[in-house]
Amino acid sequence: MKKRPRYFTPAEVASHFTSGDLWVSFLGKVCDLTPLMKQHSGDVLLLPIMECAGKDISSWFDPKTRDILRFVDPVTCCERYYTPRGRFVHTPPSGPRSDWNTDLGQPWWKDRRYEVGLLSAKTRWIRVVNTLTSQEQLLEVCSEETLEEILQRYLRHNAHANSYTWKYHGVVLDMQKTLSDNGVTDDDLELEQLRMDRDLFVPAILLYFNDDLTEG
Repeated sequence: MKKRPRYFTPAEVASHFTSGDLWVSFLGKVCDLTPLMKQHSGDVLLLPIMECAGKDISSWFDPKTRDILRFVDPVTCCERYYTPRGRFVHTPPSGPRSDWNTDLGQPWWKDRRYEVGLLSAKTRWIRVVNTLTSQEQLLEVCSEETLEEILQRYLRHNAHANSYTWKYHGVVLDMQKTLSDNGVTDDDLELEQLRMDRDLFVPAILLYFNDDLTEG
């Protein structure tokens, strides 16, 4: 059985913004470039990447080829990578260089070893209400995530979350399905069109204790 990819919110990617912990997203993928930063530590070619730490850099790429954008140099009439922020690691120099290693293997943007998951195409907010304690937690989740995956996010707020039945409007939720598949619709677009504050209409998921406390 193929393992499901892990989804991340833009906010989660943005939290990794230092040279010692650097993530970027592009073309729907999320990559941890921390090993690349360590491997090329001190290299000036890391600067464009560091400037975009924690951000989406899809604008660097051609979505059809999934490679760096290219252009024809008006001086040399040769095709080159388009890097307006400056040349970065694994992009070749503009001209012949004796110190350029052409045998570098896969460039980092094609190397799957750096991939940690996928960027959510649409995030949404939910309220998770513990009916036993009346505690409420506001969570930003990925629309692609199943309820089981959302539960994993919630565990840091309640280590015994597995001991609860999750319900919406009185109906037990299928933990193997997404919110939308469970009938928890995403009304953000409609609310925006109606110019209504979506923060006032965040769906509430109610948790009911099962009396079989699991270990935290």
